[in-house]
Formats: sequence, C-alpha cells, structure tokens
Amino acid sequence: MSKTYKRFDAVEAVRKAQDTLLAINGAGKVDMNIARIFGENCLSIDTLKERLPASVWKTLKKTIRDNEALDMDVADAVAVVMKEWATEKGATHYTHWFQPLTGATAEKHDSFITPNQGGGAITAFSGNDLMRGEPDASSFPSGGLRPTFEARGYTAWDPTSPAFIMENEKGATLCIPTVFASWKGESLDFKTPLLRSTEALNQQAMRALQAFGQTDVKWVNATGGFEQEYFLIDQEYYYRRPDLMTCGRTLFGAKPPRGQELDDHYFGSIPDRILSFMFEVERELYRLGVPVKTRHNEVAPGQFEIAPVFEKVNVAADHQQLTMIVLKKVARKYGMVCLLHEKPFLGINGSGKHANWSFVTSRGANLLEPGDSPHENMQFLFFFTAVLKALYDHQDLMRASIASAGNDHRLGANEAPPAIISAYIGEQLDDIILQIRNGGITNSKKEGLLGLGIPVLPHIPKHAGDRNRTSPFAFTGNKFEFRAVGSEQSVSFPVTVLNTTVAQSLDELTTSLLAMQEKTGSFEEALAATLKKTYEEIHPILFHGDGYSVAWQAEADKRGLLNLKSTMDSLPYLTAEKNVALFEKYGVLSHRELDSRLETYLEQYFIKINIEAETTEEIVRTMILPAAFRYLDEVLKVNEKLSGAGMDGKLILKQAEEIHSNLSELLVHLDRLSKQNIELGGDTVPEKARHVHDNVLPEMNRVRVVADKLEKYMADDYWPLPTYREMLFVK
Repeated sequence: MSKTYKRFDAVEAVRKAQDTLLAINGAGKVDMNIARIFGENCLSIDTLKERLPASVWKTLKKTIRDNEALDMDVADAVAVVMKEWATEKGATHYTHWFQPLTGATAEKHDSFITPNQGGGAITAFSGNDLMRGEPDASSFPSGGLRPTFEARGYTAWDPTSPAFIMENEKGATLCIPTVFASWKGESLDFKTPLLRSTEALNQQAMRALQAFGQTDVKWVNATGGFEQEYFLIDQEYYYRRPDLMTCGRTLFGAKPPRGQELDDHYFGSIPDRILSFMFEVERELYRLGVPVKTRHNEVAPGQFEIAPVFEKVNVAADHQQLTMIVLKKVARKYGMVCLLHEKPFLGINGSGKHANWSFVTSRGANLLEPGDSPHENMQFLFFFTAVLKALYDHQDLMRASIASAGNDHRLGANEAPPAIISAYIGEQLDDIILQIRNGGITNSKKEGLLGLGIPVLPHIPKHAGDRNRTSPFAFTGNKFEFRAVGSEQSVSFPVTVLNTTVAQSLDELTTSLLAMQEKTGSFEEALAATLKKTYEEIHPILFHGDGYSVAWQAEADKRGLLNLKSTMDSLPYLTAEKNVALFEKYGVLSHRELDSRLETYLEQYFIKINIEAETTEEIVRTMILPAAFRYLDEVLKVNEKLSGAGMDGKLILKQAEEIHSNLSELLVHLDRLSKQNIELGGDTVPEKARHVHDNVLPEMNRVRVVADKLEKYMADDYWPLPTYREMLFVK
C-alpha cells in the first residue's frame, strides 16, 4: 500500500528558518540605544509634564502620584496633549485597552477623524473620549453579572498607567489603559479589583506606619516585577499540530531519548535565531517603556525567560500583558510561534510567571527591606510578619488565585512548586522568628563572606539563607516571590488576592498592636508580644525542605495545610464565607463580583478541557489511526513477501502484533473518551466542570498513553505529527 501523504521534512524547516534569519539580518542593524529609544512609544510622565500647562500638570500629578480624583478640565487638557503626541507618532485611531475576564486584553479602535461643516474632516479627541468608552460587553465573560442581551459596558481611563502606541507596518494606534465595568458599575475585568486592592493595602499600610511614628509618608504602593517563561518552536511544526493550534499544548508526544536530563540548556549559549528574536522583543518593549532586564535559556530545550525590574503593580501588570503580546507578535516575524501554555510538552519543565512583590512608601522606602540587622529592624519584621500571616490565613485563596487547567499540569511537576502553599524565608529570618517565639531576639545570623578556595578570586558576600526552588512563596532578600503563578495567566488576580489579604493582616496586626500598647504602655513590649503571638499561630506555613517529597505532603497534612491538587479542588474556596467577607470589607470585590469570578473560571476550565478532549478524539481518528493502519498494512505485506520467499517472518509478525495490540487498545479508550465527550455531566457550569475533571481528563490521558506508545513502534516517515525531538531541538 503506497503512502498518499508526505511526512513533514524537518531539514526543510531548518533551511526556511535560516533563510528567514538571513533576510531579517540582511536588512541591517536597528537602533538599540536604550537611552534614546526607551519609552519613545509611551506617553511618560516627563512628556506630559513638558506639554501640559503647569497648573494642569500640578493637578494631574496629584492624581498619578497621590491617588487624588481627576476633574474633567484636566482630562480635556490631557486629551489634547495625548492626541497631538499620538498623531505625531502616526496614530490615526485610539482604543481603550482593557483586561476582560478572558485573561487576555481587548480593544475597540475609534478614529480621531471627525467630519466638519465644510465637508472635510478634522482630528478630534476630547476629555470625555479619554475618560470613558462604551464597548459592546455582550460577548465578554461576566459570570452571571448580566445577561447576554444586556450589552452595555463601560471603559474608564486609568491615569496612573501610561498610554502607549502600538505599531504595525501600515500604521499606529493609541492605546489607553482602562478598567471595564457593567452598566451597574460592577467589575467585568481584572484591573478594577487590582486597583481597589492596591488602595486597600495603601490604607492599612499607612495606618501601620503611623503606629510606628512614620507620619511623613503620603502613600504606600504595591510594586511588582513579573518574570515570564515561554517556549519557541518553528511555526512549521505549530501548523502541523492541531493540538498546539487549538489547545496551546501537545496532547500527544512520546518522550524523546534526550530531554533536559543533561542540564545543558539552562543558561546556555543562546542560538542566533533566538537571540535575534530576543533583541527585537526587547527593543519593542523598551520603546513601550517596559523595563525588561534579564533574558536567558530556561531549563527545558526550547524554553526561555524574560524578566523586568520592579514598577508600581498596576503598571507592571499592564506591562506584563504587553510582554506576552510582543513575544507572540515578534516570534511570527522570525518564523516561530511563542507558546505560553504552562505545560506545552509532557515530561519536561513547565512554564511559570514568577510574581515578585513588595510595597514601597512615598519616600522610596521598601517595607520588606531587612537592612543590615533584621533583628533590630522591627518595622520590617512587622510588615514581613503581616505577609506571612496573610499567606497562612488565606492559603486557600492564594491557591485558588493561580488555578487553571494549564497550571494543573505544571504544579508539582518539573521545576514547579507543589500545590501546597508554604513560605520559604531563609535561615537568618527563620532563626529570628525562633528567637521571637522563645521570648526575645538578641542577634541575627551574619551573611559573612563566601570563600572560593582560590586566592586570586574575590570573596563573595554570602546570603544568610539559600534559595528554595520548590517553595511556592519565597522571601528573596527584599521581596516575596510567588512562584506558582502560571505562565499564561494574568498576574492581576493573584496580586489582587495578595494585596487584599496583606491589607487584612496589617489591619489585624495594627489593631492588636495598638490595643496591646494601650494595655502595657510600651510600644516595644506591645510589638514584641504581637509578633510572638502571631508567630505561634502561623509558624506551620514556614517550610524550608524539599517541596517535591512525599514526606512533605504527610507533614503538611499534620500541620493543617491544604493540599489542593487541582483547579476543581481549589476554585470553590473563592466564595467561602470568610473570603467573601474579606473582599467585601476592603471594597475589592462584592459578593456578586466574586460569584461571577467563580462562575467564569469554572466555565473557562470546562471549555478548555472540552476543546482538548474533542481535539484528542479528532487527531486520533483523522491522523493517528489512518497512519497506523497504513503502516500495519505495510508490515503485513513484508511478512507476506517473506513467507512467499520461504523466509522466517516471526519477528516481523511480532512487530505487526504489537501494533495491532496497541491499535485495539487505542480504539477501546477512544470509544470511552467519545462517550464522555458527549456526556456533559449536568446542566450547570460547576457540574460540567466537575465532569470533565473526573471523567474526561482520565480518558484523555489513557488515550495518550497508548498513542505515545504507538509512536515508538511506527516508522518515522509514517507518524503524522511533528515529534518532540523535532519541535524541541530544531531551532
């Protein structure tokens, strides 16, 4: 039986990749003078200050830096400057750029052009255009906040996040960061609760600072720096993998002989094509005012990372969305596709988005900076303790905030933290906490110098504690790193949860401190007693060992820590009574808004698994089975010819029997999967989500196991899908 299809040619893909790189590099070098290009497509504070009248700028500065309300007269003046700046950059349209509950960004473009009475047109953009937009909200997730036929939704300008220009070869668009709400004023986006939570944190942190006598601080802002891991594969492979195109991850793929076992990719030399891509990504981000700092190879072959420096957290969240957009856009220019899924390839390192978080005062002080002697820096210990208390009190919320179908594949797997929420704080701080629990602190373990044993090499300052890569929430010197956030997720909701829970902790600790001070008459005694009592309660959340070990799961259970292994285990905690009360008390999310999040996340989980299941069935029926039948026919013909020639064909027949056995098993599991795909499990969204988790996913996995085994038996030129070996190593 002759083949009627052509197996994908990996060598040809390499040639195309080389031609693409040569063509791009042949166009000459681009301007990479960072000082000159940084922020050129971003309407920075400095640009606004230069172009606005002094009185207007003074009022706007209070809004941007001190969170004061903005009036329409100022908005009109800003709108004029914004339009002039954008049109100078070639922009013909503007858009209110927002973050709906899809986790991506959304935009509707409107032209600056307005007809005039003489039959011509002028460019116009008012304060009203800047302040408010009205996109159709009917097709965005609302989680039951409004029926589909009620389509009205509003966008409102966030003046604390700078506007920017997005370009392509044909033109440019002014993008204005906004929030998105329903006609009734309920949040339909990720940014609104993020801004609310930042204000809640500000209020409680200010109250705490006043207790410490810090009366000259005007505000406290949460800050963030969000690392982004991603995979790059040649687009030729992407278009030949229906699973990657529709699901973002491979639903099939046998483990290659070589994966990441050699540890040779991590921090390795970056291939030319990838490095050229990185240069262009960084250039575009610099022009947008995104302060990217780091690039390197990650652990898995084909995996990389980009990381920025710290910014005000809502701006950092906007910039993180821009980073994902630019990564995807530039990858296509180089003949590649950027995969942001948490687990695009089974059996190797998954991708995360480490969320580095801290908070700073209006005077520039980092409240999580220990100083030279942390045991003497009692203000640091107070705020540090508040974060740990938030983690302990709301480990359920922290886990739910990073729950997704994609992250379920990653948590607890290669290089990812476990689903058990715990904190790593290092040896020095752990020792201080032990001293506090024992009644008082007298010293801190010193960092010292790390001798390298070679006289000509310098002595390196040694940190007082090592790092723990298995910790989901680690203190890393002057910030916390939430390592469990998924690579494809919006950072806004995890940070919203972190801000809100820390606000509550600060509120409770400050109240306790002030009550104790009134009782004892001594601030120092009250502070010591408050910290001691708190650490007696929350010390189970601290863990410095191997988060991957089975022993830790047993130990965590003894400590009363939650082990919520899946999205379906963790999401229901969103609307637990204590969590509803938390969000409502601090004005971050109403009960209805929180219910809407739960409904939306469950619906997204169900839809994603359903798409994966139907794609699995389609690939097997239309690609894998026909290819296997062809190959089995070929093997049987060889056996027939050998028998006709009087030769022993036992080994050939054994190969045919192995293929037949796998095919039979595959058909059995495929039939079971098909039945589960048809069965929805109920009429409600929670019932459907539970069904795909309990019944569909296990059947998908069984189908995959057999299909991956079949890949190992079939001739390479018959297998219809690009293999892991090709996708991960052909660059």
